[in-house]
Amino acid sequence: MRNIKLVLEYDGSKYHGWQMQANANSVQQELARAIKKLTGESVIPTGAGRTDAGVHALGQVAGFMTESSIPAEKFAPALNSILPPGICVLRSEEADPGFHPRFSAKGKHYCYLVLNRGQRSPLWEGRAWHVRDKLDFEAMEKAAGYLLGTHNFRAFCASGHQNKTFTRTITHSSWQFGHEVLRYDTMGDAFLYNMVRIMTGTMVDIGRGRFPPEVILEAFETGDRNTLGMTAPPEGLYLVEVFY
Repeated sequence: MRNIKLVLEYDGSKYHGWQMQANANSVQQELARAIKKLTGESVIPTGAGRTDAGVHALGQVAGFMTESSIPAEKFAPALNSILPPGICVLRSEEADPGFHPRFSAKGKHYCYLVLNRGQRSPLWEGRAWHVRDKLDFEAMEKAAGYLLGTHNFRAFCASGHQNKTFTRTITHSSWQFGHEVLRYDTMGDAFLYNMVRIMTGTMVDIGRGRFPPEVILEAFETGDRNTLGMTAPPEGLYLVEVFY
């Protein structure tokens, strides 16, 4: 058996998240169908992260075991000839037998896009969160700095999680403020359920003046989700890269 590693890009607005589901189409399901058609093997590919419905990926990592003799680098173009337009395999390679897309990961990079202007945009619809309010960029950047380091992120985790521990280390947290499109980038060893969306939603609420930046520090102490801002919608979130 060979272990094949894939790096995927996909438009999350077209699918109900990564994970295979009984009553909704998912990225994992489409990838499994393509592998079945290509190799004749019924496999369920494993992903590095279970992106929610509407969340996009620029560098999702997936893997599957196969007995196929297809050269590893040929899986990418072969699968792309089968996959629907919303999903693309950027590259494929053979991995060590013990490689696991999720458990072998050392960290992840996410970014979040905010369209900050009065009118909506047909071009950014489904790809960025439209925020009409004038935002205090200085306060948002200050809050982003507070997220750096190792903390108890329990308050930044949505209900319905299966996490047993809440301590995470954030190594990068910063905003880029453009003319209309704002970009938040964060990197860390691991992220809790909806953690980046809660971080972003809270910082936008800080930018609106609803909270001071120090609410981040208070949340680390209390662990209370109710002390923070809203959960940003999924359409602005992108899984950029998985580190190994």
